[in-house]
Amino acid sequence: MRFASPLVPARLIRRYKRFLADAALESGQVVSVHCPNPGAMLGLAEPGMRIWLEPVQGAGRKLPFGWRLVELGGGHLAGIDTAVPNRVVKEALAARAIPALAGYGTVLPEQRYATRSRVDFLLREPGLPDAYVEVKNVHLRRSGDWAEFPDCVTRRGARHLADLAAMVAAGHRAVMLYVVQRTDCARLRMAADLDPDYARGFAEARHRGVEMRSCDTRIGLDGVHLGVDLPVFGDS
Repeated sequence: MRFASPLVPARLIRRYKRFLADAALESGQVVSVHCPNPGAMLGLAEPGMRIWLEPVQGAGRKLPFGWRLVELGGGHLAGIDTAVPNRVVKEALAARAIPALAGYGTVLPEQRYATRSRVDFLLREPGLPDAYVEVKNVHLRRSGDWAEFPDCVTRRGARHLADLAAMVAAGHRAVMLYVVQRTDCARLRMAADLDPDYARGFAEARHRGVEMRSCDTRIGLDGVHLGVDLPVFGDS
């Protein structure tokens, strides 16, 4: 997934009201920008951090920039747009670039399933069981090379785990795909201290046959692309 416009460097002043942030451009101009992330963003929204903004235009756009990346230590980057993982996974599925799912030729996004949910992708191929794929954005890191999910309580996420387990019981494949949108992690675990119910739901869904998978991402100023598989663990 390539960014539509060249990114602009800035310094974060503050994030507020979940979807808004103020930033200082290199010229000194202060701008309000869209923050496409409703989560806690632990460690990624500290005042003074160097961030990268994408100029946005078009009808209905009230803000001149969208916040896309955060610079981390050691030359690493993190993507903060929670819509990006679905976009990069869609591209990878279309190119059959995810080995575990490469056998499927039909990719149907946003399909209704279970009782009141929509699965991110429903994959179909003659001779194979339907595969229900749910994608989660991951950008929490608190120690070592561990990525962690979630970064706050997510009842909706816990419901998705139960819905996927129900699909397995009905004879289908079900895959939870955690996309780590930062370049300084090499493995994933559940943040049970932040959401113990999700961690329990994760363990139960895995026991019931839901495939727990994770990929890292290659992040640059030109875009974000799906990377290699990462090992997935339960809580710490």
